[in-house]
Amino acid sequence: MGDVLAGFHAVWEFDTDSVLIRFERGIRRPKLFQALGERRIPYEALSAVEVSGGRRGTVVLHAVPRPGADPLMEAADGQLKEDVDPYRLVLPAERETLAGYYAEELRSALGPAAKEPADRHLVAAPEPPLHFKAYDGKASFDGRSVAFRWFWTGASSAKWKRGDQTFAIGELAGVEWRSPESVKGHLRLLERGAREPETGAADQDPAAVVFGPGYGPVHESLPFAAAVLQAVRAAEPEETPDGEPVCRRAGDARRDPADIADRIRHLGELHGAGLLTDTEFSAKKAELLAEL
Repeated sequence: MGDVLAGFHAVWEFDTDSVLIRFERGIRRPKLFQALGERRIPYEALSAVEVSGGRRGTVVLHAVPRPGADPLMEAADGQLKEDVDPYRLVLPAERETLAGYYAEELRSALGPAAKEPADRHLVAAPEPPLHFKAYDGKASFDGRSVAFRWFWTGASSAKWKRGDQTFAIGELAGVEWRSPESVKGHLRLLERGAREPETGAADQDPAAVVFGPGYGPVHESLPFAAAVLQAVRAAEPEETPDGEPVCRRAGDARRDPADIADRIRHLGELHGAGLLTDTEFSAKKAELLAEL
């Protein structure tokens, strides 16, 4: 198309096979949009295009992504509020005719499988490295593995006893993101080969970090979840000779002796604080030494 359509928080630049969405920056702009910067959406990633009346004298051009086409929207799982939906372009009401024109142009560009779920991600997630502070720990993702480092002030004793966690992408099956704007927001990693999904409290699960006021905000934790989900979908699980998937924790591999030493010192602190019994401390120390 080669046209440009500017809305209140974003500019859509139409190309022959995709639309480039550039999100505006500024203190009055949604923080998620600022974090995303810009996104290129192939027309084959869309299932429909709608025009509807907005609030306070506005009209909304809404491009609806196909299920499974965008890791960001897949991770969000319908939890985003309308005003932070990156597929909605809000325009002044007097531009309704123009919005309708572009809606028709986009509909004519939709692919033949528009009504079907996508069999792969068609929209790129934010690039790692990414990190954010949850209530009970710091989460980081370097493109190959996810690490949770627990905080003294927020992590449960169950997590402290298990120690800091590292998950290789190849051992994960997906992610579960629950908005920090809900009562029990969290990011949970779903491990490949698990007999059934984890449903317990996230504050007791070493494969999850929990959110709180100011911890794990949408604009930090959702792009993180999307990047991890994209990496998981792209990774091929290792298989045994009989075709069964291999599920290994990152800690099963040989580890850096310096990391082992740090973990033992950490266990000693927990032991000294009374959070680990003599038996628990000795058992965990033996496990770590066995990894050398």
